[in-house]
Amino acid sequence: MCDENFERDAKEYLNREGMNRRQFGAASVAAGMAILLPQTPNAVAVTESDVDVKTPDGTADCYFVHPTTGTAPGVVVWPDILGLRPAFRQMGKRLAQSGYAVLVVNPFYRSKKAPVVPPGATFDAATRAIVTPLAGALNPTTHVTDAKAFVSYLDSQASVAKNRKIGTTGYCMGGPIVMRTAAAVPDRVGAAATFHGGGLATAAADSPHLLIPTMKAQFLCAVAQNDDMTDPNAKTILKDSFAKAKLSAEIEVYPAMHGWCPPDATVYDKDQAEKAWGRLLVLFGKALA
Repeated sequence: MCDENFERDAKEYLNREGMNRRQFGAASVAAGMAILLPQTPNAVAVTESDVDVKTPDGTADCYFVHPTTGTAPGVVVWPDILGLRPAFRQMGKRLAQSGYAVLVVNPFYRSKKAPVVPPGATFDAATRAIVTPLAGALNPTTHVTDAKAFVSYLDSQASVAKNRKIGTTGYCMGGPIVMRTAAAVPDRVGAAATFHGGGLATAAADSPHLLIPTMKAQFLCAVAQNDDMTDPNAKTILKDSFAKAKLSAEIEVYPAMHGWCPPDATVYDKDQAEKAWGRLLVLFGKALA
């Protein structure tokens, strides 16, 4: 499970850095207040806003950022288990500066507005007590209804190019939602990317990989090395499933820990995060052109 991976990685980080939890918490607060991603080459000017998106289950509070002029391909971003927060706003803005209209969603809107955890929160017992029930309230049905609502919202925006496919990205628990998004709106989603996604290929009857035959998107699956050690067969199942469906899919195990992409993560790996980011831009450049 995604939350178990976070807890495991936090412990490994503590041991590696020789820190206790009090020191770790202080360091995380500092990191959360000083998120700094690399500059976007040839960045375009963007317009950003907090928006409300109507869904069958209520109103989702989201962050929408897009190039200030013209139209651009839409992208739905599904955060990890800590939800919509400054780190994901930064990531969404950076993607918009590369020429995309980006909707970063609060997956927990049914229960709580974002942010659902305080700045610099670590994945300790208090944080788990907040986010575990929120994540547990989501399921394949909510994934699909939300996906359709968010894609519909993008298609209603003047800044989104209607003649170009939509992309979607997901981190940790967002990985399975990405796959269900690609299956729920196959004629609109042309590119999908998962980063240290959990539960993409399981033995369950509702495993996301079983939906691959209904998809039309090109894929990028960036796998954490410790996730691969825990379930080495998952990548093979994904590769075989995409191949049988004749869908282009780049599936790679990165030498980084689960959760390495968001800049506020305790296991953030800048070099590997930048590699994954670069591969995302290549995918979008091909599939959303």
